[in-house]
Amino acid sequence: MRTIRVALMLVLLTGLAVGQQVLDASHENESSIQAVATTVTTSTHPVERIVVPTYSDLNCAGFLSQQGRMDSAFVAGGLNTPHATSFSAGQVVYLSGSHFQEGERITFLRELRDPNRFEYFAGQRKLVRETGQPYAELAQGHVVDTRQSMAIAHLDFSCAGVAPGDLAVKFISHPKISYRSPEKFDIFAPPNGKTRGRIVMAKDFDGVLGTGQKVYLTVGSNQGVKVGDYFRITRTYGQELQDPVDSISFKASDVEDTQKYPARMGKHWFNRGQGPTIDVREMPRYSVGELIILGTTPTSATGMITFALQDVHVGDAVELEPQVTTAQAAAAASSAAPAASR
Repeated sequence: MRTIRVALMLVLLTGLAVGQQVLDASHENESSIQAVATTVTTSTHPVERIVVPTYSDLNCAGFLSQQGRMDSAFVAGGLNTPHATSFSAGQVVYLSGSHFQEGERITFLRELRDPNRFEYFAGQRKLVRETGQPYAELAQGHVVDTRQSMAIAHLDFSCAGVAPGDLAVKFISHPKISYRSPEKFDIFAPPNGKTRGRIVMAKDFDGVLGTGQKVYLTVGSNQGVKVGDYFRITRTYGQELQDPVDSISFKASDVEDTQKYPARMGKHWFNRGQGPTIDVREMPRYSVGELIILGTTPTSATGMITFALQDVHVGDAVELEPQVTTAQAAAAASSAAPAASR
């Protein structure tokens, strides 16, 4: 009987010891998770307000391509030539070449050049040449008459005026895109190791951009980029140091009169003092917005900014975001909806 009691006590003590070890391990795990966890706030994780691309967005975005000159056919004029030099939806234009067939669908393009030749970042023109020739998508139409030496096409849809000399190519079809539900946007998300590139140029040669505007990236289908992919737009304070405008703010005085030892921005900067030295290159990378891919070529991708917290700049970096499953999207939408309604 005594032996049985001793055995039971040993079993009980062993169980308590194991339980304490498990409890201690769980506490250690909780502590480690808390050490690396991020507190979600409205300041660091605002809820996105996403703009969905329209038919015009998809078909008027333009692109960069290294395919070479697409000059097999061009617009020679229209019904009111020479009194009219720009043609839009509902009008007819004349096409050079005899290879057109009645009913054939046509896309009208313009090979672009920047008349200002202004660089938004050092080396932009060189990088654009390496990425591809810029093209604008002007209009869509179909051939209605091929009885004479020049085919006649009717403009069914126009993004901008079509002018003599613009290119007429086979219809460019843009696939439908699956859009993501609004999510909480992590401003300070660290690099995820996925495909990275840069905004090398924007539509209409703009440099300061916002929601709904189109941009061209230095990565394309050769890097695995697909229509419908989402990219995060990021910026570092080191980049701002290189910007001829933004860098001016770093040189401005930020000293408070009540500070005994004011900080200084770097050892060789305009601001000097006996206080601590701030190295802005060590400050965290931050995200300024998000874009969705509308089209790709082997060396470039066309994107539309769907969400922007502040101005997006030509030259900003982009990073491919992880694919979101249907279940994850539904969960994100349910969690974001109450916050968006407040």
